[in-house]
Amino acid sequence: MASSTSSFVASSLVVHLLLVGTSSAHTLKTGFYSASCPNVFDVIKPIVKSAISGEKRLGASLLRLFFHDCFVNGCDASVLLDDTGNFIGEKTAGPNNNSIRGFNVVDKIKKKIEKACPGVVSCADILAIAARDSVVILGGPNWEVKLGRRDSRTASRSKANTDIPPPTSNLTRLIANFSSQGLSVKDMVALSGGHTIGQARCTSFRGHIYNDTNIDSSFAKTRQANCPKRTGSGDKNLAPLDLQTPTLFDNNYFKNLLNHKGLLHSDQELFNNGATDSQVKSYASSINTFFSDFVTAMIKMGDIKPLTGSKGEIRKNCRKIN
Repeated sequence: MASSTSSFVASSLVVHLLLVGTSSAHTLKTGFYSASCPNVFDVIKPIVKSAISGEKRLGASLLRLFFHDCFVNGCDASVLLDDTGNFIGEKTAGPNNNSIRGFNVVDKIKKKIEKACPGVVSCADILAIAARDSVVILGGPNWEVKLGRRDSRTASRSKANTDIPPPTSNLTRLIANFSSQGLSVKDMVALSGGHTIGQARCTSFRGHIYNDTNIDSSFAKTRQANCPKRTGSGDKNLAPLDLQTPTLFDNNYFKNLLNHKGLLHSDQELFNNGATDSQVKSYASSINTFFSDFVTAMIKMGDIKPLTGSKGEIRKNCRKIN
């Protein structure tokens, strides 16, 4: 297992070198805080590890926070901003409201980082590091996180509603959503593999388990037991996105899709006699292939429209603008 992990790290370094030539990659670098805050990783990882030890689901929540941040005007920590009397953030947008979580963990990290290196490390970079650490802690691949992002002074509730793909998305919409962010179909399937950890609310998968035909009937009945058909009843009840190992970052998510046991409609769309079927089969048969492509896609997603240089700011409190 150790040798496999080493190969993933080596692979990620190759990916980094390949991405240096892209338009946004040159603005971020792995050693960004080597002089200004050399202990940044040592501060963040123990807090993430402690949070996950207390509740395994938080690993998936922190990974999802990074995804939902990057898909709305880039990886700029806009998702962390609270609403105020004269400011509307993204937390109450449809894909986020009563759904995204992990803010308290980010607050703890920021508080400790500010003591160690005041005004240096952005909330956007904290999200990127915490997402990577969550994956590693739960058994997934490691990679070097490129840093140097700054925090947005704005947010967009409307873009959160349109740019984050909902769980009811069909394959065409999923491809369009990811393409608009500069992510390929291959990236999309690999990143969807993040659903190998975490849980979803009944309201997110009710339509799939009662109305869809591309689902194993016994699996649907199992999920129906905790998700009544009537809207408003059991909406917040949870079910694992990965039926087999919801607290381990592995490739069972893709194996479940082959057996028509994807929890969300959007999950099962990846294996539904379409263009992504072969990639799902590839990841189901090779965890190494999945891990390698996931690392590539995570680094690429982290490069979406970062604020650098004099743009944005370094927030003192991740929940509000300075």
